[in-house]
Amino acid sequence: MAQNNKPRASMGHGPMRMMGEKPKSFKSSFSRLVKYMKPFLPVIIISILFAIAGTFLGVYAPKQLTKLTTLLLGSSFEMDEVTKLALIYLSIILSSVVCSVVQNWIMAGINTKICRKLRSELSEKINRLPLRYFDKNSYGDVLSRITNDVDTIAFNLNSSITTLITSVITIICVPIFMFSISWELTLIAIASVPVTLLLTMIIVKFSQKYFREQQKSLGQVNGQIEEVYSASLIVKIFNAQKRENKKFDEVNNKLYKSAYKSQFTSGLLHPIMKTVTNFSYVLCCVVAAVLLISGKYSYAFIGELPIFLMYIRQFNNPLQQISSISTNLQSTVAASERVFEFLDEAEQEDESFKTQKIENLKGNVKFENVQFGYAKDKIIINNLSFEAKAGQKIAIVGPTGAGKTTIVNLLMRFYDINSGKILIDGVNTLDVKREDVRKCFAMVLQDTWLFEGTIKENLKYGNQNATDEEVINACKAANIWHYISTLPKGLDYYLDENTSLSAGQKQLFTIARAMVQNAPMLILDEATSSVDTRTEEIISEAMDKLCKNKTSFVIAHRLSTIKNADLILLLKDGDVVEQGTHKELIAKNGEYANLYNSQFLLDNN
Repeated sequence: MAQNNKPRASMGHGPMRMMGEKPKSFKSSFSRLVKYMKPFLPVIIISILFAIAGTFLGVYAPKQLTKLTTLLLGSSFEMDEVTKLALIYLSIILSSVVCSVVQNWIMAGINTKICRKLRSELSEKINRLPLRYFDKNSYGDVLSRITNDVDTIAFNLNSSITTLITSVITIICVPIFMFSISWELTLIAIASVPVTLLLTMIIVKFSQKYFREQQKSLGQVNGQIEEVYSASLIVKIFNAQKRENKKFDEVNNKLYKSAYKSQFTSGLLHPIMKTVTNFSYVLCCVVAAVLLISGKYSYAFIGELPIFLMYIRQFNNPLQQISSISTNLQSTVAASERVFEFLDEAEQEDESFKTQKIENLKGNVKFENVQFGYAKDKIIINNLSFEAKAGQKIAIVGPTGAGKTTIVNLLMRFYDINSGKILIDGVNTLDVKREDVRKCFAMVLQDTWLFEGTIKENLKYGNQNATDEEVINACKAANIWHYISTLPKGLDYYLDENTSLSAGQKQLFTIARAMVQNAPMLILDEATSSVDTRTEEIISEAMDKLCKNKTSFVIAHRLSTIKNADLILLLKDGDVVEQGTHKELIAKNGEYANLYNSQFLLDNN
């Protein structure tokens, strides 16, 4: 990105809140995550078959080693037979490794595809969410869900599923071979399974809330960082570094505490599992010794005992891995809860059924008794009515909070009115799809936005079919062509984070972009606020040419820039208190005249 400015079509309204306040259950989130795997079921079955084959071969290998051990413990043996058995054993081990590699390769592909799908759905979801949503939620927390939470799913899902599959298969296969050696010792080893599962369920249930808090706190940390770093200059201007550091320490400590608790509680599984499995291991050795001494087993069993103990280790390894699996699954599900919560947010109303079009647009705009509030109980536009005729330049002025930008938001249908009507050429905008309404306008905001790419790509953002000649003419009209012509490659110059542009130059680029778009109507929201007085005059002249025969709405702070407007609307507390031309309002000697004269005196002083 060449700039750090964020594109905002509206000012934020309402209290800021963090998402994730209504967590879903572990079961529902995990079940929903599993549904994403259904399209890959055939491939997953193939992966499971490879896992079964690899695990079975790994379990069978010690059995083959028993033959080699028995042969070596004999009084005499042939070296050729030893070599043969050794090669068979090695081939089984290598085959097991190959199967495991293939199974991991398949699951890694499935995992990355699932995460790619999640990111695509999140990206599409953002475009379907109303701006009202972003007025109430942290940008950093939204970004954390798309990056950190999906990365957590991507990192843990593959290892968890792979380990889970191999563990289950191992737990099923190993006892079969253990029974072939000693059913008594096998029952002792298996007795540890219900204890392990019970302890796992208790710890997972207890620690899941901490994993949920950890992911939520991570989103809050990202939100804090995004807000402060994007406004680092403002923080320094007001010497607020210590204050912001204190805020960051608070959310960072909250993340530390939740992460510590989640890791500690889930980490209890490993030593507990190890204690249980070691206990069963020792118990098997003691019982085996008793059985040998009692004569129930012949001393030939001594050759099989090391293999049996190897099987116990193989059997216990999956049980010990349950601790890491549960930790990964808890992190994955906690991240999934936040991702799914975002995907479940209320979207803009579906308008696919709307067929009304604005044909042969002339540019007549009418507000009829419009009422609106960003919150239902806080109305800021009370009963707004005015009419803009085709080709007129409408200036909207008034004190801060009067509702100037809100009118633009309603015109563009960033928000929908509570009551009343907004008509374009007699057509109610609520009867027209949002995208069709927005095609009617070109817009220049107070906040500038340029993306990483060439100057030409930036300027043609709203009109991909524009010719180079049209782009150049727009740049000349916006008084930015001289600067572009001094750059290497001109319009093909690449803007990135290292490109240094002044606030005025950024604004000139956005004005040129609106000119290239060449929409039937224009909205200029403090479009010249970031440029010097001389540049402002030049841009105003260019805007007059651009606005010719087009209905334009200009939100202005400096009243001197809108003296030539066809209609000036003075807003106060959401209502039009005065309207008319500049001369008419000055002659009226009302609030507009007082506002203009006070600015005139300030400018001259």
